[in-house]
Amino acid sequence: MTASQTPTTAEELRGVGLRVTAARVALLDTVRAGDHLGVEAIATGVRDRVGHVSLQAVYDALHALTTAGLIRRIEPAGHPARFEGRVGDNHHHVVCRACGAVTDVDCAVGDAPCLTASDDHGFSIDEAEVTYWGLCPVCSAAAGGS
Repeated sequence: MTASQTPTTAEELRGVGLRVTAARVALLDTVRAGDHLGVEAIATGVRDRVGHVSLQAVYDALHALTTAGLIRRIEPAGHPARFEGRVGDNHHHVVCRACGAVTDVDCAVGDAPCLTASDDHGFSIDEAEVTYWGLCPVCSAAAGGS
């Protein structure tokens, strides 16, 4: 494979030491095609691609892919976990208080400026999670706000 070629999902799984299975390939493809999906939506997407798969198998695969760094788990307060395929860039999220919609937000300035804490307390910081809260355009319009 040359530098200009994009690795296949199977190659990515092998590259992080994971066994390639149809369910893992389908799960990774489902997460990457979706938008901050919950477990049930991911399970449905995997089942649409490969047939029956247990919810426990989906949870196990999500854990393995998150641990391997191929997907990211986010947990907005008061909401179930969501998963996304955008990893490695320390982006943040905005969450609608009314409907729970989640959207990506890039770091405001430069390369991950939020990684410079005012006091790191001796920690070696490698990630920051910022969650902005408000109303999405649809819920804001419904509420009569701006």
